[in-house]
Amino acid sequence: MTPAQTAHGPRPRITGLVLAGGLGRRMSADGQGTDKGLQPLRGRPMVEHVLARLRPQVDALLVNANANLDHWRTFGYPVLPDLLPGHAGPLAGLHAGLHAAATPRLVTAPCDSPFLPIDLVTRFTQAMDGSGALVAVARTGSRTHPVFMMVESSVLAHLEAFLDTGRRRIDAWYASLPCIEVEFPDENAFRNINTPDDLQAFESQ
Repeated sequence: MTPAQTAHGPRPRITGLVLAGGLGRRMSADGQGTDKGLQPLRGRPMVEHVLARLRPQVDALLVNANANLDHWRTFGYPVLPDLLPGHAGPLAGLHAGLHAAATPRLVTAPCDSPFLPIDLVTRFTQAMDGSGALVAVARTGSRTHPVFMMVESSVLAHLEAFLDTGRRRIDAWYASLPCIEVEFPDENAFRNINTPDDLQAFESQ
């Protein structure tokens, strides 16, 4: 039996984490906030498009959400609220995901990017293997997409130390770690839907 196998088959290697814990203020008409991922897009909740693209790429899937938890659970995956107070952003979601993940690596994608690449995990894995990097971040041209990342689960202690300083910027965190930027050819795959106007525009495309 190889190290990558168990008595029941291959050992899970990568957990996917859908980040849906934001306030979504720009999506709501009154500015009070709403769950962006639950907004309908082309006949189903936006997050279903994300889940459909990410699920085949990973061995396990988690969702980070902070409101409407019973609704999020209806998609059939474990739902993780932030462990940090105050809606602390995507790093809080990553923090919760790393506490729950049981795999050596974790990959993140936001709930409002329904066109994410179907080779996201493959490209990240190929780039990280043998590189010594602990973090991989998506890039298209000169633009990085830091909420699309793969991390070694061993970065949890480093992340907690960073969060303990009160800082929350995701790029400031991974800048202090061995990181590789992974080029993707299609910037449209990383389009996100932030407002009702965005939603309407993509509905008709």
